[in-house]
Amino acid sequence: MSETRTLESIRVDYPAPAHVPKDRLVDLGWAMGQLPNDLVDPYLPCDWLTDPKLPRLLFNAAKPGSPGGIFGGGRGSWVAHRYEDIERVYSDNEHFSNKGTAEFQAMIGETFKSIPLAIDPPDHSKYRLFLMPHFSPSRVAKMDAQIRSVAVEMIESFAKKGEVDVAWDFGRVYPVRIFMGLMGFPPPMFEQFLDWEWNILHSYDTAKTMAALRGVLDFLRGFIAEKQADPDDHLVSKIVHGTIEGRHLTEDEKIGIVWFLWLGGLDTVAATISQMFRRMALQPEIQTQLRGHPELTNSAVEEFLRTQPILSSARTAKFDFEWHGMQIKEGDSFSCLNPAGNFDPDQFDNPRVFDPARKANRHFTFVGGVHLCLGASLARRELRILLDEWFARIPTFRVKPGADTTVFPGLMSIRNLPLVWDVAS
Repeated sequence: MSETRTLESIRVDYPAPAHVPKDRLVDLGWAMGQLPNDLVDPYLPCDWLTDPKLPRLLFNAAKPGSPGGIFGGGRGSWVAHRYEDIERVYSDNEHFSNKGTAEFQAMIGETFKSIPLAIDPPDHSKYRLFLMPHFSPSRVAKMDAQIRSVAVEMIESFAKKGEVDVAWDFGRVYPVRIFMGLMGFPPPMFEQFLDWEWNILHSYDTAKTMAALRGVLDFLRGFIAEKQADPDDHLVSKIVHGTIEGRHLTEDEKIGIVWFLWLGGLDTVAATISQMFRRMALQPEIQTQLRGHPELTNSAVEEFLRTQPILSSARTAKFDFEWHGMQIKEGDSFSCLNPAGNFDPDQFDNPRVFDPARKANRHFTFVGGVHLCLGASLARRELRILLDEWFARIPTFRVKPGADTTVFPGLMSIRNLPLVWDVAS
């Protein structure tokens, strides 16, 4: 796909703000994880966007009414697709704002903020400092035994069967079990949580999204009230009874923080796991590289993260300014196309080669700047432990013959991926 695409082929005449030049109007829905493919490297179509001859700023003016129209609130968005431009958008808090990000709750009239994601500096730092002790590398290290026990229990439940749906029966379960334990959520809510989350993030059905929002927010407010009356040692309780700058949190701050953690904790690692095992099954030499080489685990996890950038984050221009010859207006949306930035040849040698020993792997899969993913340390540890414990029990595996291996190269990812392996007699 990437070999035949041209700038002319993706130009469109869809509605866009008057200050955006017509020659920058394109439809990049295919690069936003909305179209499935069956490539070993499902992000390969975005490689075309690393061409230095392309304009540095394009404008995604997706067809009205299409899923792509959600970018930029239906108005479209500027797209940063080179590494250094993405880095600027993520780190330049003077020009770019994160206000309004992931605030799906506004659809049902809620006015609380998604904290800390949708909070800009300087207020962002107080919320970050409040939460970081619970997600720091040292705190996550103390969860090692808990995480490992879940991984071992789950892998051993199917290792001798010679088959598992690694996406549905493992990938979507393993990180969520750990997350729910961290937060103190009741295990029976597992399926309901995933159903709500899918309808909010992936259904593109307004009625389903609004119903799911009402359901989860009613639950979270009730759960917060329970922890207010009956504290425990889990994170929701610590948030509810915590203090920021010497004061207790407001009700909007409590629900804003718990809601954001709930939204971010359910399927990002799950999508990464599914794509990671798909890549290893379709490219078995990666299994050979990792099997019996635990010293590669940490760098391999970073390479899986770099080559599987499941999210492209957004920002909003704070005021009018000029960039790369374009007039940027206050309120313009910017989409940072991580599936292009993570493969920028100016930043990574042989970027499309999976190198489990790659050094200085400064990818954008956990975004960047002050809004770097709060759960990055937890996600890394979950993936490292998973690789170690998996290869200790299942040294080699493959896709079940006849299975569908198509994937949405993004957060929607893979719903089902049956793997098989030979079981020793």
